Amino acid sequence: MSAQQIADAKLPGLPRDKRKVNEIARQQRWHQRISADGLALVRSRAGRGGGIEFHCDVLPEAARAKLTQTSLTGPGPSPSPEGVGSIWDGFDRQSAKVKAEARRRLGIMDAVAAAESAGLTKSAAVTAVGSRYAVSPATIWNWWSLLVGVPHADRLPALAPKRSGGGKETAVDEELFRLICSDYLRPEGPPTWSSCYRRLVRDHCTPIGLTAPTSRTLFRKMEREIDPLVIVKRRSGRDAHERTLPSQIRDVSHLNALDIVNVDGHRWDDFVTWHDGRIIRPMMVAIQDVYSGKFLAWRIDDSENSVATRLAFYDLFRIHGIPKKCLLDNGRAFASKKVTGGAKTRYRFKIKDDEPLGFLPALGIQISWATPYHGQAKPIERMFRNMCDTVATHPAFAGAYTGNKVTNKPENYGSKAIPIAKFMQLLAREIDAYNAQLDRRGEVMKGRPADRRSFDLVYADSVAVNPVGKATPAQLRLAMLEAADQIKTHKDHGSISIHGNRYWSEELSRRAGERVTVRFDPDNLHSAIDVYTPSGKFICSCPLWEKSGFDSVEEAAKAARRKSDWRKKTKAADAALELYSAAEVAAFYDKHQPPEADVPEVSVIRPVRPRAHGRSQGSAALKLEPSQLPLRSTEETPKPAVIDRLAAIAERQLRIVE
Repeated sequence: MSAQQIADAKLPGLPRDKRKVNEIARQQRWHQRISADGLALVRSRAGRGGGIEFHCDVLPEAARAKLTQTSLTGPGPSPSPEGVGSIWDGFDRQSAKVKAEARRRLGIMDAVAAAESAGLTKSAAVTAVGSRYAVSPATIWNWWSLLVGVPHADRLPALAPKRSGGGKETAVDEELFRLICSDYLRPEGPPTWSSCYRRLVRDHCTPIGLTAPTSRTLFRKMEREIDPLVIVKRRSGRDAHERTLPSQIRDVSHLNALDIVNVDGHRWDDFVTWHDGRIIRPMMVAIQDVYSGKFLAWRIDDSENSVATRLAFYDLFRIHGIPKKCLLDNGRAFASKKVTGGAKTRYRFKIKDDEPLGFLPALGIQISWATPYHGQAKPIERMFRNMCDTVATHPAFAGAYTGNKVTNKPENYGSKAIPIAKFMQLLAREIDAYNAQLDRRGEVMKGRPADRRSFDLVYADSVAVNPVGKATPAQLRLAMLEAADQIKTHKDHGSISIHGNRYWSEELSRRAGERVTVRFDPDNLHSAIDVYTPSGKFICSCPLWEKSGFDSVEEAAKAARRKSDWRKKTKAADAALELYSAAEVAAFYDKHQPPEADVPEVSVIRPVRPRAHGRSQGSAALKLEPSQLPLRSTEETPKPAVIDRLAAIAERQLRIVE
């Protein structure tokens, strides 16, 4: 209390003027008094104005008793909210032992106040209560001094023991501390602090003659000065550090079925015999409804590729409808240009402004990408884990199971491979059972009886009352795989042959011998195929041209009717043209024969001078070669050979002149 506060308290034995209180303090040397612990009973006053303040132990006994009585019976000065919070916050951080001792002291103080209220003097009450609780009167008086000026509601934390530490903190060289922390807080994560300490002493302190603090001293300093989260991040990595933060709780109750679907690939832990005889682990591309958790569509392939992705979406569009949003992994199968081309945040391949749209953006499906290497961002990962329990380790696949990692291989590893057809048959059955399993729990499962909750039922309830976008045939063709480019149709009837199956429609007869582009489902070759021009224009959908029995009378009759109808249809189309006959065409042209053209007379004639042996002969007569001279004979009648020679010479001269 300051001198002004002592004067204002109007304590017995003390003046009520600040100047007089200061005079008594000088006379009684309050400034030089110390407590039993050797602490000064006077200190500088904190706050505005400064000055000094005195401990209540420097006051006369009557004044101290008055102060104690006032703190027990009166409201006393109201502490600031900051002081109340700090004193109770400190008390709350104490151990249970310290809190129990504070409650014991408070009970003794209450007993003293009760005895004093019964008529005993202060000293008699302190002596009587101290005898009852085996506490010396001096100790009780010291406790009373702790309550001077303390409100009645804050006496419990004021009486708590104020124990100091074990002494002065050991001085630690900062460079030494930095060195051992750098060694311990490495990504390799040395297993123990002791190994780092031994290395510090052996390789650093001993060679330079430095005495290192104890291992425990350095470890306590690290715990005290370095954030535990920093220790986790540096030793265990980013993933471990992020696990110290509670994961996001994502609610799906505000969604409806097909609002968002999740797509991802999963490599099965089983060996199967593929269609071409290879032994592989099949890859599945699956689509899950985020709202209900239902498994909507899936395809199996030997790798995660855009082919399986397109076919899985084709099944989704064909069976269920078109979703509004799609949550994708940014793998190459899903980030390919055929699937998500045009998406600005694909993070795969080079994005061009003029690149063609993938079939997802073309259908208006909003695309979002899951965080890479973060399974919690994809709800479908939970489904894959559950399916592994029922499919990968199914009894039918005994000997084909590979284990979920290389260190978890079963004893019969690689002893068998399952035919792919059998694998897909069992997988389809287990997926249906997974969707139909009852007693599912979750936010969207509420509102149904306990035995009626399943993914199938929740999905059906949602699509029954909420609009779902259905895919048109043109939209379905966007998701179909371009399985063959530039297939040439038959030169006569225009049919298309794919994998031993023949497809034909009337439109293809008009494109016999041309090259076309075909879209089809390779897993369902009995369904119709879609035919396009090489430039991408749709032509028609061609059904399968089914085979018939060799001796089937019914199929032969169908073929005959088909041929007759084909002839009649073509004949009717021919008759509808109403063309002219050949005679009518000839008669029509005879009516309009053009008159004979007059040949104009030539007024100027250009001389033509023949050339012989590459030289111009001018207007002179040609000189005959010796071999061309007429043969002389003494005979009256020339020989036939001579006559033939003379005729040839004459004919040649005539040609030259002409």
